[in-house]
Amino acid sequence: MDLIEILMNAALNVWYIFPIILLTYITTTPWFKGLWGEFQVNLILKRLPHNEYRRLKNITLPTDNGTTQIDHIVVSKFGVFIIETKNMKGWIFGSANQKLWTQKIFKYSSQFQNPIHQNYKHLKTLEALLNINIDALFSVVVFIGDSQFKTEVPENVTHASGCLSYIRSHSAELLNQQQVLDIINNIESGRLARGFSTNQAHKVHVKEIIKQKNTDKLCTKCGSDMVLREAKKGQNAGSKFWGCSNFPKCRTVEKLN
Repeated sequence: MDLIEILMNAALNVWYIFPIILLTYITTTPWFKGLWGEFQVNLILKRLPHNEYRRLKNITLPTDNGTTQIDHIVVSKFGVFIIETKNMKGWIFGSANQKLWTQKIFKYSSQFQNPIHQNYKHLKTLEALLNINIDALFSVVVFIGDSQFKTEVPENVTHASGCLSYIRSHSAELLNQQQVLDIINNIESGRLARGFSTNQAHKVHVKEIIKQKNTDKLCTKCGSDMVLREAKKGQNAGSKFWGCSNFPKCRTVEKLN
């Protein structure tokens, strides 16, 4: 028996190991973790009464500079809930105003974009698309996985089914039935077609945003761009400072270093 025959026989005896290795690798990729997290949140949202809450998922919408992708939208007479999913484990550190949050697993630490700021872009995109009062739009961030918040987070940042309590806590009727139907129709007609090309185009856009944000200065409160301004009056007249581009809704300012 030559070497090639020996190797072939050995491969035939352990063939089942290769699919296991491949499956193990796939389940550790960010793509699968994101997909699995969205699937779990979708199951959780199904607990909401269908006659009162309408669910939309995986919505890609065009923006002025590319696209934005929203994991889930829940539309009801109590408002429109924009849901961002994070499938993570370990300890989570972050506050509403921080640009970056931290994930810590034993001695390993990594940073990720503040999901509240991330979801703010989704909220503003929907505000423009739907032409409704921003007070009827609610941002919700849902963490799936074995994670723990180690700092105080806002009430709209929850673990798993905690998002249901937050959504149900809004009991004031802000929209009538016709407005609810119009919102769903506008989202459905405004979204980009689902498919590989849409997802790939969005991934390219996200990479460009990440690259740009590494150099851009962002507002620590709302996540908008900071722009260089000059004081026009007062004792600081003529001096330059960083001001939030979302002024007057956001009045964050920073000294120029």
